Amino acid sequence: MHEMLAKAVERWIAEILSVHRPGGIGYNITVGLDVEWRPSYLADQNPVATLQLCVERSCLIFQLLHADYLPGALAEFLGDRGIRFFGVGVEADAERLSDDHGLQVANAVDLRGRAAERMNRPDLRQAGLRTLVHAVMGVDLVKPQRVTMSRWDAYCLSYEQIRYACIDAFVSFKIARRLLDGEH
Repeated sequence: MHEMLAKAVERWIAEILSVHRPGGIGYNITVGLDVEWRPSYLADQNPVATLQLCVERSCLIFQLLHADYLPGALAEFLGDRGIRFFGVGVEADAERLSDDHGLQVANAVDLRGRAAERMNRPDLRQAGLRTLVHAVMGVDLVKPQRVTMSRWDAYCLSYEQIRYACIDAFVSFKIARRLLDGEH
């Protein structure tokens, strides 16, 4: 079962690279990135449970905690300097991925700084994803607390968790594209 999950990750990465980097090296790819972990009410944090990646309308949710192994293709993808991984607080997410799973994100770009510069709004440097979505896309992002604080380490994620995880990575991708294309 877990080997099938790792193969699904490899297929997703291969598809993204074939569609968005058809000529091989030299094409930049924009990816929305987010991670989730089981909330801890103690000083120690629980390890990252899920990694969410999104390019266009293709999202991957990989349950790192339940993987027998991490596919080499995933480490290569995250470590590719020609791929930019966008998110809110993405440097901290990258650090957690490194500390918890030994995965290195080579090119993490925080959307907050990019949005603050592009929109001439210094207040966005401290914004959360919900605020950023509203500022850049003009829509309200619903992030239910019961899902945010749910058991991300569960063996089977609920429909609400899957939806939440996809939306976070998807809107990170969409905000990045809008900011890069000058649409805001």
